[in-house]
Amino acid sequence: MALRLIEMVLQEKDSEEVRDLLKDHNVLEHRQIGLPDGAVLVRVLLDAEQSEAALDALEKVYAAGGGNRAIILPVEATLPRAEPDPEPPATPGQPPSEEKSPARIGREELYEDIKDAARCSRVYLAMTVLSTVVASIGLQYDSVVIIIGAMVIAPLLGPNIALALGTTLGDMSLLRRALVTALAGIATALALSAIIGLLVHVDPALPELASRTRVRLGDVTLALASGCAGALAFTTGVSATLIGVMVALALLPPLVASGLLLGGGHPALGAGAFSLFLVNLICVNLAGVMTFLVQGIRPASWWEQDRAAKATRVAIGLWVLLLAGLLGLILLLRRG
Repeated sequence: MALRLIEMVLQEKDSEEVRDLLKDHNVLEHRQIGLPDGAVLVRVLLDAEQSEAALDALEKVYAAGGGNRAIILPVEATLPRAEPDPEPPATPGQPPSEEKSPARIGREELYEDIKDAARCSRVYLAMTVLSTVVASIGLQYDSVVIIIGAMVIAPLLGPNIALALGTTLGDMSLLRRALVTALAGIATALALSAIIGLLVHVDPALPELASRTRVRLGDVTLALASGCAGALAFTTGVSATLIGVMVALALLPPLVASGLLLGGGHPALGAGAFSLFLVNLICVNLAGVMTFLVQGIRPASWWEQDRAAKATRVAIGLWVLLLAGLLGLILLLRRG
């Protein structure tokens, strides 16, 4: 069971209500420590799945106070060990009193984990350049091992998951940052791979290149699974490194293949590889948004929830229309 420690400094007069506010949130330990200036340090130890609801309850009462700030810390272990409370037996004919919390970390913790991945930094662009070079070599050598190495480097997971989270929360600031970062990475990888394609001989018959010049049903399934896995990796608090490889598998190789083929003088095949990239990009983001919704990621206030719901409906409709239109265009071109 993952644990979180919430710390908050309040005035002594305000700290009396904390225990009542948290009585329904499965708190494992609650302490209030007096400070020399008359304030009180409130420390709450609880299950990570309960942290979002507890923070929402505290925010409604204490967020307006001057200087109040809650800090959430991950807890590696405690002694004595924290054991989950046994569930009370269900009474026949009586509905459950409280809906179970989703098996995920809190919304604010998730936001902090993802927002840094939406920044278009020099490190991000450098990693994109390095992964593009390695992927280009892997495709030229027809080496699956080298291509996997490029996917380990590729930082494409972050901005796409941030884009999905910004859509789910209706956070326009996060959406803009994620979109700019994603477009910068895509443009960098495409331009660099096209330059490499101009400098070296590109053989479109190589299996690793040829397999990425057309869209198949398995590619759509892979991209949808990658988006779900990426979102789940962040919401459950597990390492996203290996999941990032899966997302990069759907995005980086077809993008680099497109650039190589375009630079190497094969525009039709390059367009086919780019269409595969676009289909995968749409599927990854669509699956990410749907996974966040299933996980119960919502803004705290009702007016933000209403705005987020509208933004999510528009985004899902747009992604579905783009995917349907792109797949339809690909089928028409194949028949022609």
